[in-house]
Amino acid sequence: MEEKLFQEFPPVPTQEWEDVIIKDLKGADYEKKLVWKTQEGFNVRPYYRADNLNDIKYLDSKPGEFPFVRGTKNNNNWFIHHGICCCDGDYKKANATAKMLLTKGIESLGFYIDNTKVQTKADFEALLADIKLDKTPVTFIGCCLKTMETLKNFLAYVDSLGIDKNEVRANFDFNPLRNLTNKGFLCEDKAFKLLAECVKMAKDYKRVRVICVDGYTFNSAGASSVQELAFTLSEGSEYLSCLTDEGLTAEEVAKKMVFLFGVGSTYFMEIAKFRAARMLWANIVEAYGSDSECAKKMQIAATTSEWNQTVYDAYVNMLRGTTEAMSAIIAGVDYLEVLPYDYPFEVPTDFSNRIARNVQTILKEESHFDKVVDPAAGSYYIENLTNSIANTAWNLFKTVEDGGGFVAKFKEGFVQAEIKAVSDKRDKNIATRRETLLGTNQFPNFNERAEANITKEIVSRDIPTMMGMKMEDDCCSHEKIAEPLKPYRGAEAFEALRLATDRSGVEPKAFMLTFGNLAMCRARAQFSSNFFAVAGIKVMDNNRFATIEEGAKAALESKAQIVVACSSDDEYAEAVPQIAELIGDKAILVVAGDPECRPALEEKGIKNYIHVKCNVLETLKEYQKMLGINEL
Repeated sequence: MEEKLFQEFPPVPTQEWEDVIIKDLKGADYEKKLVWKTQEGFNVRPYYRADNLNDIKYLDSKPGEFPFVRGTKNNNNWFIHHGICCCDGDYKKANATAKMLLTKGIESLGFYIDNTKVQTKADFEALLADIKLDKTPVTFIGCCLKTMETLKNFLAYVDSLGIDKNEVRANFDFNPLRNLTNKGFLCEDKAFKLLAECVKMAKDYKRVRVICVDGYTFNSAGASSVQELAFTLSEGSEYLSCLTDEGLTAEEVAKKMVFLFGVGSTYFMEIAKFRAARMLWANIVEAYGSDSECAKKMQIAATTSEWNQTVYDAYVNMLRGTTEAMSAIIAGVDYLEVLPYDYPFEVPTDFSNRIARNVQTILKEESHFDKVVDPAAGSYYIENLTNSIANTAWNLFKTVEDGGGFVAKFKEGFVQAEIKAVSDKRDKNIATRRETLLGTNQFPNFNERAEANITKEIVSRDIPTMMGMKMEDDCCSHEKIAEPLKPYRGAEAFEALRLATDRSGVEPKAFMLTFGNLAMCRARAQFSSNFFAVAGIKVMDNNRFATIEEGAKAALESKAQIVVACSSDDEYAEAVPQIAELIGDKAILVVAGDPECRPALEEKGIKNYIHVKCNVLETLKEYQKMLGINEL
């Protein structure tokens, strides 16, 4: 039947496709026009065919089979996770919140605890009252090795319940390397000994994990997907190495790990990242001598990225959270938390929390994402992305391992330098609009003004401080041995720019003086309107003026501080000097575009131009200076 159905459509060799593409390019460079050069360090082709799968070796594996590219289980169910702050010690209040959330679609609870004190068995009785631990996973966030008695007390509470302790799912995020990455110090002689004690303490509790391998910090510092994956694997390998030196087996250690990742906005890349992560970790655990299939299975907790979130046009964060959640779920993560849209600037409200959890509920209950295991399997594109990310991350991982491991390379500054090189490039791409943050450096909400509660401190805020978390140190010494990573958001520089305008006490205006060619004047007016609105400058757009004199008169009457000449290049040589003469020194004249006649115009004193090759951020800072608006 297949032969009869498709006999009129003989297969087309790849070379024939390539010949047609090259012909259509009409001499343009194939690589520059069609090949995507990713920040991850590899190239992505414009199309993929079955031939591109020939060298990928894991394609015959099934879900739940080594190397676990297709997932560690034979279903795609995941836990909808939500965090609750109980740092103030009001465990009854936190318990009431938790039980309410369990009636609203939440399936997994995270408790931010005060790690400066030991939580007692009585504290757990209050915090977890009426919560069935054999049904609902719990995570304790902010754990400190100095207060590891908390773990002992939790296990005692579990024993008192009379339930099967092997059915209790709980995660404690003990992570001494977090101090190294976030603060720059580490007590190596004690930290891993204490962590080994935690592993031993939880040995008889099959689903209680006590080691958090934190990749989220790398994500929040602006790392690429490959860097986040490679350095997280290096952290995991460091734990395996150090804890096996303490007398544990690789199997015992690996079974007590949970990996925390961020979920970025590059949809398909993120799907591939998680698939590659499981495969690489399975091979690492095997290399440490473990034959246990269970030990080789990476358990993944994912949280949507703070790096992508914005303060301005914050409702867009809902859309970001949705696409990020989709990529994580399609990739088969075990736990997922979607950050509320207002997370960057306030303690999330009931409304924002409800929307955040309902994103996942819709994907599970209405879209049925839990019904299909690894829907990306066999996709020429995603399989090749997975392979490319795996190979590139593995090479970076080996560089770290060959250099002595994660701690050694972090002390050396290698990890920080690698991430900074990528984050600097991302910052530049955002500044020049090669990378878009919707509502921030492109397509802003023209009418938005920051509310009174938005301050400079909030624009560059510290999440743990906002959450009320107390972050005590796990280490015995505060001697700094390395430069820590600095989490930030990609939008911060543009938000500071716009907030400076909003807090300046003036309302600067940019007037679009449109004339001549209709298509060109409208295109450039739209470009210029977006350009200046990014800095919070009020835009006064116009369809098209019949004459230059009419446009100049309207511009002067508007009292706008900036007048933008918008038309085609061939009209600028004659028209712009006329506009300059009519406007005089009553406004800043800006030309939309980079015309060939620019040198001649500059000779006549016309110095200001905006165009697609501009560094938008730096250019707008200059205009703010002209307008007397100071940086925050």
